[in-house]
Amino acid sequence: MQELFNIFVKSIFIDNMIFAYFLGMCSYLAVSKTVKTSMGLGLAVIFVLVITVPVDYLMQKYLLSAGALSWLSPEFADVDLSFLSFIMFIAVIASMVQLVEMIVEKFTPALYNSLGIFLPLIAVNCAILGGSLFMQEREYETIWQATSFGLGSGVGWLLAIVGIAAIREKIRYSNVPAPLRGLGITFIITGLMGIAFMSFLGIKL
Repeated sequence: MQELFNIFVKSIFIDNMIFAYFLGMCSYLAVSKTVKTSMGLGLAVIFVLVITVPVDYLMQKYLLSAGALSWLSPEFADVDLSFLSFIMFIAVIASMVQLVEMIVEKFTPALYNSLGIFLPLIAVNCAILGGSLFMQEREYETIWQATSFGLGSGVGWLLAIVGIAAIREKIRYSNVPAPLRGLGITFIITGLMGIAFMSFLGIKL
């Protein structure tokens, strides 16, 4: 349990998708104009990551990695389907994003209209694919570790986009120099937030 908590906290603060790896920046910059839309997109990202990372973990362990098909028959012990990892991961992500899009459109049409094209674009959000690839690279031993990582990565992304959205809402009332208004000051604030998150590197997990 302690290990799962460590993975969860580390993926939020130390290995934050935005501030540590700068993944998912397109949606982060485009949708972070209001806290409401940022919260909606952040929750959608959490849902997709929590589903896709453990599913991709199971696919990696029982289908794609070298010798993973040995549970079918000893004849398949030498089969290595790891070259299919990218396309299979993306297929899972695309199907989950389609499900999220239908749910959001059905129950919160106002949020669906606010998010616009960026909701279906979660399918090509590099933070989502990055979650599965980091899971693969780190070789988590159990599905619970993979799920903890996926949840933490989603919460970290939500924290980042809601944080920058709250700042952008307040900064409208500030006297920002004309050349820096809009994305200019957003990039600067993101850099400063990334530096601030580096302070969590001192956490011993």
